[in-house]
Amino acid sequence: VQKTSVGRGEGGGITFGQAYAKFMEKHGFDPDERDDVKFIEDPELAYVMLRYRQTHDFSHTLFELPPTVLGELALKWVELIQTNLPLTALSVTFGPLQLTSKERHVLRTIYMPWAIRVGKHCKRSLMNVYYEEEFDKDLHLLREELGVEVAPSVDGLL
Repeated sequence: VQKTSVGRGEGGGITFGQAYAKFMEKHGFDPDERDDVKFIEDPELAYVMLRYRQTHDFSHTLFELPPTVLGELALKWVELIQTNLPLTALSVTFGPLQLTSKERHVLRTIYMPWAIRVGKHCKRSLMNVYYEEEFDKDLHLLREELGVEVAPSVDGLL
């Protein structure tokens, strides 16, 4: 994924590409500046890891989760349910140690139940979506097609 590949579609609602570009800009991220995958010598496996990192960014957009420790852990729970990757299991096991007690409570009582439900009920694996072909699609329509439920807002709880 590169900045130049993010489509700007026409239509009534915001497109997935527009929402993704807005997310990346808001948080100061640039897909063109992503570091190369390290410690994986096989080019095919390195691509799989790169693609995992790219789909993670797309998922932040789909689920409207901020790139905070709490938002990352909520997303990691969805990824764990979807992929069973050991990396995600490690993240959800040890990541909460970085949270405040209030944030751990929100993770345990709001985000975890939501993430488990969403991870199980997505209409397909989110790792297998060719997101670049969806940039011009209405964001709400794409969510509906994938069975994605936006994360609950926890702003007033923290």
